[in-house]
Amino acid sequence: MPDDAATRDDAGMPDWEKRFRAPRVSLPDWAQDAPDRSLFVSNASGTYELYGWDRATGEQRQVTDRPNGTTDGVLSPDGEWIWWFDDTDGDEFGVWKRQPFHGGADEAAVAGLKASYPAGLAIGRDGRTVVVGRSTDEEGSTIHVVRGVGGPVEVYRHPESAGVGDLSHDGSLIAIEHTEHGDAMHSAIRVLRPDGSVVAELDDTKGGTVELGLEVLGFAPVDGDTRLLVGHQRRGRWEPMVWDVASGKETDLALELPGDVSAEWYPDGSALLIAHSFEARSELWRFEPATRALVRLDTPPGSVSGATARPDGSVEFLWSSAAEPPVVRSTSGGVVLDPPGMRSPGSVPVEDVWVEGPGGRIHALVQKPAGATGPLPTVFEIHGGPTWHDSDSFAGGPAAWVDHGYAVVRVNYRGSTGYGREWTDALKHRVGLIELEDIAAVREWAVTSGLADPAKLVLAGGSWGGYLTLLGLGTQPDAWAIGLAAVPVADYVTAYHDEMEALKAMDRTLLGGTPEEVPERFEASSPLTYVDAVKAPVYISAGVNDPRCPIHQIDNYVDRLAARGAVHEVYRYDAGHGSLVVDERIKQVRLELDFAERHLNGLSG
Repeated sequence: MPDDAATRDDAGMPDWEKRFRAPRVSLPDWAQDAPDRSLFVSNASGTYELYGWDRATGEQRQVTDRPNGTTDGVLSPDGEWIWWFDDTDGDEFGVWKRQPFHGGADEAAVAGLKASYPAGLAIGRDGRTVVVGRSTDEEGSTIHVVRGVGGPVEVYRHPESAGVGDLSHDGSLIAIEHTEHGDAMHSAIRVLRPDGSVVAELDDTKGGTVELGLEVLGFAPVDGDTRLLVGHQRRGRWEPMVWDVASGKETDLALELPGDVSAEWYPDGSALLIAHSFEARSELWRFEPATRALVRLDTPPGSVSGATARPDGSVEFLWSSAAEPPVVRSTSGGVVLDPPGMRSPGSVPVEDVWVEGPGGRIHALVQKPAGATGPLPTVFEIHGGPTWHDSDSFAGGPAAWVDHGYAVVRVNYRGSTGYGREWTDALKHRVGLIELEDIAAVREWAVTSGLADPAKLVLAGGSWGGYLTLLGLGTQPDAWAIGLAAVPVADYVTAYHDEMEALKAMDRTLLGGTPEEVPERFEASSPLTYVDAVKAPVYISAGVNDPRCPIHQIDNYVDRLAARGAVHEVYRYDAGHGSLVVDERIKQVRLELDFAERHLNGLSG
């Protein structure tokens, strides 16, 4: 495998490290009634933090400055305040604070509400009405309304997961998503008045064995307009419709686009910005409901990870591909935000592979060093979620492996989004095992096609991908040379009891109950069950403040490895479910590269 020196620039920094250090920005959010005021996230300080941007003057300033970073922030519609969520070292448990747009002291944004996990936030255009979603283990889900100088008033409470969807333009209606029916994968929608009284209900989970989900996409941005844009799954995929919550009328847009479709309103409410995702790539369209005109917007091939329509009719969007780093562009031409500093090197394009699997065709994305021929040491980089998917978008981790001579394979296994509702919902009850069946089918293709060296197969991933890594090492012990698991579920029962309440609800949905109700399913899906069968060297990294994959259940798994002298290394760091510190991210990639180099060296097929 090539040494870092082969890709160093004149400054002596390898390309893979430059990709992490190069300045990055998110898609800027903008204030509805002060569109020159924007909020974005950047790593310019070496940690991902919030930045305010006055477009009229060009001034940009760092808003937050915390040791472990800040990415959860909202700009008030009047542009006067920046709200940000204050947790402790990445534990996701905290309170909302706010700061004047042009600078000043932070203050408690909502007096009278104790610390919690966030469950949505909506700020009224009057600057005085705020809807706050919260979740705690003791209270379940609660939603509070604050109006003027009064204290928070609780308008919703339920043990199951719920959250704030949107607040209407005039502040008279609140849309919430809830899972009172007990299925955390498929939400229903309720519309309330600020006093908590119910205006309307929309629930696709009733009246059948097949449950369908709904999502709030946003109220029409016009005073007195009671139309709510809603995502639905009635034809087996995500699509938008318009629901008038006052009359009950539903208008199905029926856009003839394959794959998943989402939408948001243009600022004047006359058109919809359509985000279309299909087979790991995405594009943008403009749709005018009055004429049903659907016009494709000019975006390059690749992935749009966020987009917003501006008052002048232009659309700003965050775009990247596997080969080209992310950039914020505008349909009016040019780059919206171009941070100073080093430029991120590109990488190699992704190749599409379709493999027949036990549940249908599996889509995998493959990258390999330019000009390389197999068989190559190959990393199966497994995505998290599980309700997520890998796409033709830029990722520093896979690019680093390619720089070091590896092929990288990313598998959109059953459970992934973007391939229809049945594909996403397929993993219920046999959690983890179904995903690994798909990964095994793609692994077989990688070996028989000549791409992968069967003696140098690496199973790797973070979060749910880390969980599948540990489960795969135990259930497929002869298939993998090493495993690299970041922030994984390792002991499913202990993880369930220690994790945040919203994830407990998801686990109950996936497995059909609690560990006490369906112990055999938790046992079958837990990496700890198979830990004694693990043969490959294991590397695990874990955040000590992680509320999603808590540290104690990882310690249980590691103790079992240590008790039988299995080859393993553990790296613990002071953060939550991943780090927002650039140096820490680079350190973790370096540790994984080093672990792979040491344990794959000398192996041959």
